[in-house]
Amino acid sequence: MALAVALLFGGLEAFAQVLRKPTFMDYIRTYEAEARRQMSRHAIPASITLAQGLIETGAGTSTLARDHNNHFGIKCHSTWSGKRTYHRDDNPNDCFRSYPSAKESFDDHSQFLKARRYQRLFALRYDDYRGWAKGLQLCGYATNKGYANMLIKVIEDYELYAFDRGEYPTWYSGRPAPARRPAEAQRSYDRPMRPSYISYGLLYVLADQNDTYERIAADMGISAKKLAKYNDTPEDYPLNEGDVVYLEPKNKEASARYTTYTVRVGDSMHDISQRYGIRLDRLYKLNNKDADYAPEEGDVLRLR
Repeated sequence: MALAVALLFGGLEAFAQVLRKPTFMDYIRTYEAEARRQMSRHAIPASITLAQGLIETGAGTSTLARDHNNHFGIKCHSTWSGKRTYHRDDNPNDCFRSYPSAKESFDDHSQFLKARRYQRLFALRYDDYRGWAKGLQLCGYATNKGYANMLIKVIEDYELYAFDRGEYPTWYSGRPAPARRPAEAQRSYDRPMRPSYISYGLLYVLADQNDTYERIAADMGISAKKLAKYNDTPEDYPLNEGDVVYLEPKNKEASARYTTYTVRVGDSMHDISQRYGIRLDRLYKLNNKDADYAPEEGDVLRLR
């Protein structure tokens, strides 16, 4: 254990940097207030609404979004009595809803998700974007086998989960300054404040309910910035109870018994890198994938 603890203060390995697209950031700035309004009125995570809009419209660049204010690819169906437009999708001349403004599109999207097909999603926590993403795919919102994983990737790459908590992504210009906290008394770290474990040769702890890197850092005598680096995330990344939080840099590849992994619904590259203790940038490199890649259900990824 002494050797493992010593590794806490070893060299930092740079993790795969997210290359955020200006068009995506502009779309988020334009519509985040509307997404938060929908969350307040209908209990749909703002992160999910924004991610669906980004994916369905190509960040507002699609013809449906530009000319018809349809941000969610919702088709006419038999109940629609408003304006219509016709475009190739599953069929050569599919009917899509046309709205007078983006606001009406966001309102209709919320109402659309309140149909019986999606009712189970409203039993989830309001900030459980992973559960919502998986549920949307499993309930048949989209036929793309990678839809849930695409949503999760966009939410995590652009830190959209911050909006679910009434906060802003770290990259968001004009975000409120964080509240100053009183300096904590000097603490001794001769003994860690929470149990730690070793797997794949790596020291880690398990996140508690409503945990943060700052709380873990205070308990374990290591900076929150290092924890974020070790776990390939920004410092404000939302932790779920039971999440693995590594206390040292992850490995370059999985252990010898794990050679490949078959992607499931709801998996992100970050999830897989945490599951097998592999640095995120190495996982992309092992599979010759760039940062835009979102795994689809059934994809087989190399771990070594």
